[in-house]
Amino acid sequence: MSPSNSPTPAAPSASDVSVTLRTQASRQEALSRGLALASLIALFVLCLAWELWLAPTGSGTLAIKALPLLIPMLGLWRYRLYTFRWLSLMIWLYFAEGAVRATSERGLSAWLAGLEVLLSVLIFAACAMHVRLRLAAAKAATAAAQSSETSTP
Repeated sequence: MSPSNSPTPAAPSASDVSVTLRTQASRQEALSRGLALASLIALFVLCLAWELWLAPTGSGTLAIKALPLLIPMLGLWRYRLYTFRWLSLMIWLYFAEGAVRATSERGLSAWLAGLEVLLSVLIFAACAMHVRLRLAAAKAATAAAQSSETSTP
């Protein structure tokens, strides 16, 4: 084989780069997860209390709207990034319902709808913050691993 036809060394692929996995969440990640989880639990309790006891609409069948809020709780507890991502999209349904009811109803229901809007915004902000922190940490860890790979002879 002639020198001009020799294979060039390939750049390390993503599978070749060893990335140290983090086992502990940072303080900010734990704070954002705690805020998201607490707000989600509060929204679940608010939805149930609102439709069953505080200001029921009809025969209380609207309380079923609280059931989808149970699905992401385990994922938030386990720091599942995918759960934070899809919850930040799903929560806008609760925001929209709260905004409509806050402007169309009177009395206690309007205040409860305003609280639903506030909790929805808190959940969204906490999820967005958590996703940004996790992605930044992963990017920094990958960059550190790649720089240590290139500096090693």
